[in-house]
Amino acid sequence: MVQNPRLPGEAPIRLGKALKRSFFGRSVHEVAPDLIGATLLFNGVGGIIVEVEAYHHTDPAAHSYRGPTPRNQVMFGPPGFAYVYRSYGIHWCVNFVCEEAGSASAVLIRALEPTHGIATMRRRRHLKEAHALCSGPGKLTEALGITIEHNTLPLDQAPFSLHARVGNVDVVTGIRIGITKAIDLPWRYGIKGSKFLSKPFSV
Repeated sequence: MVQNPRLPGEAPIRLGKALKRSFFGRSVHEVAPDLIGATLLFNGVGGIIVEVEAYHHTDPAAHSYRGPTPRNQVMFGPPGFAYVYRSYGIHWCVNFVCEEAGSASAVLIRALEPTHGIATMRRRRHLKEAHALCSGPGKLTEALGITIEHNTLPLDQAPFSLHARVGNVDVVTGIRIGITKAIDLPWRYGIKGSKFLSKPFSV
């Protein structure tokens, strides 16, 4: 295990091995639950992934369902790259492209437990409550400073840094949030009982 460089005044956080792009070259339904408990850092700011959603190319709710467009082109490329898009014209969302090139499947990162750069997150979000800093896909991109400028970047190179989870986590599943198609698919994953979720799971 390695220690990631920390911002001044922060306690040491034990990190797992760095995740390579090959980690994402699997079924999106394998990658999504395996990301729960992993750590996402962006320019040294971030935390533990506590909630994600899987989107498969056969899924009507996936941006790639109707084929490639200028916006979703990165989804059709190789795995291990960031797909960033604007949601409802308001905030950015970050996704991790999975599976082989052409599959166009991805994992939406929905919520983090802040562990690194909390002071920076509070300044960006104009909030003090740690549980609310990254409790939603738009909130976490604002807290980490992720924008459309970071679309198509590799996930195993700076400014991204991803580390495997350390120890065991209790992963729960549920239906996805804020969509109108394929609403019954249980493709949302999270840490059971986490206070940092965007919405509690019905378990």
